[in-house]
Amino acid sequence: MIREQSRRGFLADVGRGTLLATLGPAMLTDLGLAPKAFAEELESTLRFGDMESLVCELQETPVERLQSTLATKLRGGLPLKTLVAAGALANARTFGGEDYIGFHTFMALGPALKMSALMPKGSEALPVFKVLYRNSNRIQEFGGRESEILHALSTPEPGNGATTAALHEAIIAKDTNRAEQILASLVAVDRRSGLDALIPAVQDAPEVHRTVLPYRAWDMQEIVGTEHALTLLRQSLRYCVRLEPNRTADWDEHGKMLVSLLDEYHLAGKDPGTKSAEDAFVAHLSETFATASPIDAARAAANALGEGYQPAAIGEAISLAASLLVLRDAGRLPQNEDRLKPAGCVHGDSVGVHASDAANAWRNLAAISSGRNVFACLIIGAWQVARDRNQPGNLLSSPLPSKYHLDRLTATDADGLLVQLDDAIQNNLQGHATAIAQRYGQLSLSHDRLFATMLKYAVSEDGALHAEKYFHTVWDDFHATRPSVRWQHLTSLARVTASEFGKPAAGQLEARGLLGVGL
Repeated sequence: MIREQSRRGFLADVGRGTLLATLGPAMLTDLGLAPKAFAEELESTLRFGDMESLVCELQETPVERLQSTLATKLRGGLPLKTLVAAGALANARTFGGEDYIGFHTFMALGPALKMSALMPKGSEALPVFKVLYRNSNRIQEFGGRESEILHALSTPEPGNGATTAALHEAIIAKDTNRAEQILASLVAVDRRSGLDALIPAVQDAPEVHRTVLPYRAWDMQEIVGTEHALTLLRQSLRYCVRLEPNRTADWDEHGKMLVSLLDEYHLAGKDPGTKSAEDAFVAHLSETFATASPIDAARAAANALGEGYQPAAIGEAISLAASLLVLRDAGRLPQNEDRLKPAGCVHGDSVGVHASDAANAWRNLAAISSGRNVFACLIIGAWQVARDRNQPGNLLSSPLPSKYHLDRLTATDADGLLVQLDDAIQNNLQGHATAIAQRYGQLSLSHDRLFATMLKYAVSEDGALHAEKYFHTVWDDFHATRPSVRWQHLTSLARVTASEFGKPAAGQLEARGLLGVGL
């Protein structure tokens, strides 16, 4: 019989998660390696089948050995997609949507994988290694396996009162256990019904993290598999529950506004329209969202939906209004500067980046949800971008680029402009970077080359938790927006890229060495 002290040492040396994935709780008990309390803990552990061993490895491998481990697995044929899937599950189990750096890192994993497909041959793994390094480092700072937030749920019972209203009530009551059981019952029947039931709680308090997390969680299913839909959506649910103590009268006011507009424009029970929007209509609607009060912006969205315009057109206008905020942001004030976000910068948690990420999420949530939520997501999205513009802070009177910047451009070809863009970015010349990107678009040059130029900086620089997510927001919005107006998104990305340069991402130098990628 192994003595108690030996059991503890064995468990510590091997790692609880790896041991569990290898032997299973029943075998541990049979071998005398699991005291009763530990066995009960193992039974409540949320496990991921064939992925469990890799998930545990990403949680437990010390960061100083992580990237060499990842490189070995990659050379052994393990796909980047599998690494990202394991990283996402490790993140969800550890943080459950309850840690600021943790959920930001989760929201960067999917974009990092999509960015890898745009990287030059041989360097595809760099964006993935960058975010996995951040992921494992934060997991260990958080307490690792000992501090996991998500645990296994009991099998949901059919017909246990699982409705959208019941889920909303449980979240408002801060009854996490009840809310998770209801969500589990809904997802067990139809995962899309689970998302639809969660969205009204997301709409209760529109802010960027509450908005983006459910969309990124839903999108992550393409990588980790639909069988993990519940685990992914539980993060959003728990985020909503944690904010309930902060419920204010404003929550009820904009909720009443939403109900009123749905009723006024007869949108309840109505199918989304199919009416095509002219370019001028989208440009005008975007201008309304960018200048009107929050209630008037919401009304304009509801009116357009009531007239039968395609929801996608309203989504285009919301995203354009948000990207305009990037170009009007006066930058971080000196009293709010820090090491990664100096005075004057617009990357990280700036008003424009936040607004763009939120608008992108509302647009996509409207596209994947059903019924009332299709309209509600767009009405709230228009309201939120107008509200964000009216938050305390400094905005430029006119968006960048200015005439000053445009008049100083000399190049008229792609090669020349891209050389100037590199120089502007590396010298943090935000205004000049926007002028180059705008002129590039006016000349109808290849957007792929412009994206590629800025992609390398989105990978190499830290970006204050937002580089990957925002790069993918712009990529997605650009390709979902009509050609006549979509270059504004790339102009905004140029500014953010110039802002974030000069703060290299942790672990990237090591990753380049391991992968044989030059600077």
